[in-house]
Amino acid sequence: MTGTDFITVRPGNSRLILSLPHTGTDIPDDLAPRFVSRWQTLADADWWLEKLYDFAEDRDVTIIRTTMSRSVIDVNRVPSGVSLYPGMATTSLCPLTDFDGAPLYNEGQEPDDAEIARRRVRYFEPYHAILAREIARLRDSHDQIVLFDAHSIRSRIPRLFDGLLPVCNIGTNGGVTASPALVAEIVALCAASPFDHIVNGRFKGGYITRHYAAPEAGVHTVQLELACRAYIDEPEDAITESNWPPPYSSDRASTIRDLLIPIIGACLDFPIVRRPGDTSC
Repeated sequence: MTGTDFITVRPGNSRLILSLPHTGTDIPDDLAPRFVSRWQTLADADWWLEKLYDFAEDRDVTIIRTTMSRSVIDVNRVPSGVSLYPGMATTSLCPLTDFDGAPLYNEGQEPDDAEIARRRVRYFEPYHAILAREIARLRDSHDQIVLFDAHSIRSRIPRLFDGLLPVCNIGTNGGVTASPALVAEIVALCAASPFDHIVNGRFKGGYITRHYAAPEAGVHTVQLELACRAYIDEPEDAITESNWPPPYSSDRASTIRDLLIPIIGACLDFPIVRRPGDTSC
């Protein structure tokens, strides 16, 4: 794997970028033996989101995703290693444990600072260079754009949060990353759906949402963290290699897609101030 072939980009011309930073399942051959198991290394991926959001391709949306596993490097973490959630359990730029706190690496095989720096240059920086490039490209033709950072997570992870996570977790870093009108529209759509929701609860937006936000300059960012039970048959007991991840089912996912489609529509259509001669919508 060379260059940026672990990043897929579908350029669009609408004002919306869909970022899928945690759907990757690639593990470099030289790193694979160092992990406890391949299954554990991939267990915390945002499973099947590229399928769940595939309708966005028909809306001329720019879609950016990495195929590299978040266990190798997490492109949604602060590159310096500073925690986005001080005092709370989370995972790092190059995670040493999974969401449940179990070690990812065989003893003595953890990455040192030099290796973390190499992975940052090799995997983190190219993803963000492409993301910044696409933001700049769309800002050339739209006064306001939206970066929608899509995620999913198991509904119960006691180490990370208490009880059952709401299905729709909307993050705008306390209300500073996006137009209040846009967020209100997304909230209204969630409230009218069969799914519960919360705004800036346990998940307030990761590095991508916070770093690129500039509403005053026309760049609005929103994170949506979905509880997995919304679209797959999530096991009630602990996940194991035999029950996780469940297969993707279009029928099972249809109800949440009925919500996601208008949410993406709201990001495309929220009120803007157009430049002279711009007839796009």
